[in-house]
Amino acid sequence: MKQTSPLIPAVVSTVPAEPISQWDTRAILIGLMVPMGMTVLNLSMFGVAVPSIRSNFGIQADQVAWLVTAYTLPFVIFMPLYGRLGDSLGKRRLFLVGIVIFFIGTLLALLTNQLPTLILGRIIQGIGTAGVNPLCIAMISDLFPAQERGKAFGTWSSTGPAAGMVAPFLGGFLVEQWGWWAIFVPGLLAAIISLYVVRERLPDMAALTRPVPLRQFDWLGMLLFSATMITLIFYLSSRPITGVEPLQDWRLLLGTLLGLAAFFTWERRHPAPLIDLSLFARRNFGRASLCALIRMYLMSSEGFLFPLYFTDIHHLSAGKIGLLFSLYAGSLLVTTRWAGKWADRGRSRWLIAGGLTLQASMMAIFTFLPGEIPVLFPATALIMHGLGAGFSLAVLSHTAMNDIPALQSGSAAGLFSTLRFGGSILGATVGGVILQQALQRMPTALDAYQVVFVSIALVGFTGVSLAWKLR
Repeated sequence: MKQTSPLIPAVVSTVPAEPISQWDTRAILIGLMVPMGMTVLNLSMFGVAVPSIRSNFGIQADQVAWLVTAYTLPFVIFMPLYGRLGDSLGKRRLFLVGIVIFFIGTLLALLTNQLPTLILGRIIQGIGTAGVNPLCIAMISDLFPAQERGKAFGTWSSTGPAAGMVAPFLGGFLVEQWGWWAIFVPGLLAAIISLYVVRERLPDMAALTRPVPLRQFDWLGMLLFSATMITLIFYLSSRPITGVEPLQDWRLLLGTLLGLAAFFTWERRHPAPLIDLSLFARRNFGRASLCALIRMYLMSSEGFLFPLYFTDIHHLSAGKIGLLFSLYAGSLLVTTRWAGKWADRGRSRWLIAGGLTLQASMMAIFTFLPGEIPVLFPATALIMHGLGAGFSLAVLSHTAMNDIPALQSGSAAGLFSTLRFGGSILGATVGGVILQQALQRMPTALDAYQVVFVSIALVGFTGVSLAWKLR
């Protein structure tokens, strides 16, 4: 019989001794929804401000993508760290630490008028909010019975679309009235509110394991994972970093491959690895995680490209773009909570495949829209894209975590969130690179955007074929 690692004592329960009352359940969901709203508020308002920041600093499309990547890269890198530490040090404690870090990064971004400092603020913001998704997913998996998790995930996931309905409109108003820097003011207020709500509403659950001493934590695994992710993104968008055209700097490609090999070799040998690779042996976890990656690839591409598309092709103001994205978030909200309830009835595969099909189809439609068409038509396609994204938002989390034991909930949620939001990095980065290359080669800006849209649609249809293989 395999012995338990001395670094991970076999303590397997985080559920409080007394059953959770209905009031406590609502309080917990509120405690999880507020920091989620803080994260979405930050992401959605920044997307609306991207054209204004591009004009203010006079930068190109692939450099604009780095403003998004500066947030999403540390956001993804630190997810497994939060998930792994959450299993040993306590999830509420890490929530509070992350919110404070986010507050510091937001304050820095608010007070600067220099591009490097703005990027630094975005990096710190990403580090702070990296724990929100994995810790929320892990706590729902720990505290809610299996027959109620779909509904709980649906309720929690609806926070994103709900905040997304307000955030773009608010962001557009702030940009038009005071400038791009004003979008960071609501983030400061949201961080303060989140600190209070998390402290008051979330239970101080006993950790899954006794705290792992910091010197015994898998710091080398964290270093190798971070280095690999960074060199991969540098390779995909190398021109702002090394001056070499994207996908052509062989040094960065070699560094990525060596880092990946070293990371997997080390994780297999470490007694308490940062990422538990055995989770991929669970069929639904691995496939649902990849579907979540592709879904976020589509959404991140859309979030990065469409503000620029509606600015360059349809000449809309920041306020009107914000209104469009508020409607988009509303369409997400329509299907998210409903789909979570259906996931409890065993409809996950249909919901995921259907949602990805609708997302990919709408991106394909954009490749055929002429530039002089009334804005009502691309706006309708954007809203339909949101309906598709909502179908699979809560369902993917439910499907991936459904058979994960409590002992591994934090690690599994961290890995799932890492893969999911890894798609967010790839969507913005690859989309920026393809757009910049197309703008240099195609006769019109519309032709360039259509090249990007068709490439995104192809990725989406790949996800559809994968979704049908879920149990």
